[in-house]
Amino acid sequence: MYGLRLDPIAFSLGPITVHWYGIILGTAALVGLLLAVREGKRFGLSPDFFMDLLLLGVPSAILGARIYFVAFKWDEYKGNLLDFFKIWNGGIAIYGALIGAFICGIIYFRYKGYSFWRIADICAPSLIAGQMIGRWGNFVNQEAYGGPVEESFLRDTLHLPNWIVTNMNVDGVFHHPTFLYESMWNLLVLVVLLVIRRRPFLRAGELLMTYFIGYSIGRFFIEALRTDSLAFHGASWAASFMNALWSPMGIVFDQGYLNPAEGNIRISQLISLLLIIAAIAMIIGRRTTGEANARYSDPVINYKTGLPAGATTEKKVERKETDKESAGGHGESTLKE
Repeated sequence: MYGLRLDPIAFSLGPITVHWYGIILGTAALVGLLLAVREGKRFGLSPDFFMDLLLLGVPSAILGARIYFVAFKWDEYKGNLLDFFKIWNGGIAIYGALIGAFICGIIYFRYKGYSFWRIADICAPSLIAGQMIGRWGNFVNQEAYGGPVEESFLRDTLHLPNWIVTNMNVDGVFHHPTFLYESMWNLLVLVVLLVIRRRPFLRAGELLMTYFIGYSIGRFFIEALRTDSLAFHGASWAASFMNALWSPMGIVFDQGYLNPAEGNIRISQLISLLLIIAAIAMIIGRRTTGEANARYSDPVINYKTGLPAGATTEKKVERKETDKESAGGHGESTLKE
């Protein structure tokens, strides 16, 4: 409703309360599924393959995201463990979600007989699209916002609609809509991924690495604007180095408040930086060693059967029919003789 804070509760069905947060995350998962199914068809992968992956991956991602967040906020949760399950109140971390999802993916792809790199590449646009949509759950919950700003900055500089500006007013103070910054950045990364995956130079695994690089660059700079970052106490030189890397943003923005009691290094910034370095090193290393010999556009081979995805059952049937015809023809020839 315009002029008022958005209600986090979408509707209620008797004792069941449905939150916008859950609806938005469900929508994010559905969009990601549709993107993966559509691309998977090009390689002969069935929609059921990705549906099963979603049914396994979403719970794994949510569990990983919650464990990650609670682990760094243990003092707040150890007195009431039941709060661990109240994810509708927020409190999940995207890097924890990625850890949970990738552990699930590694096991699932291996079980199905496919290369992790090939399927993860196909799923990379789905991941960033899901994150792009999922950030709006933070908006509804009035969480993961940035430091204070003037209302005029939101209305006159960013030209945001009234319903966004209103929800950025937390306890009488307007804040940076960092959810929106990250959502828009993720949209840009999504477009880049969709464009380069059709380029012949792309090797297996490199679309996933591009996703890590693209997302992490945006997350590194946006994270410093937030006021709720998970942090730890690190070496002062490391904190200074992180601030120096972020300093070009200081021309326009001020960093969000970071409680010195919680730490001097934002965990998500550090992980983002490490992921960028690791992804670049992975691309160079796999190309140098020849491990990245398959291209993204190559057929996806099931290493259990040695056949391309989608051709497994059909090829087996054809082979059986061919064997039967050969056996029948041989018998007929013998009788004639």
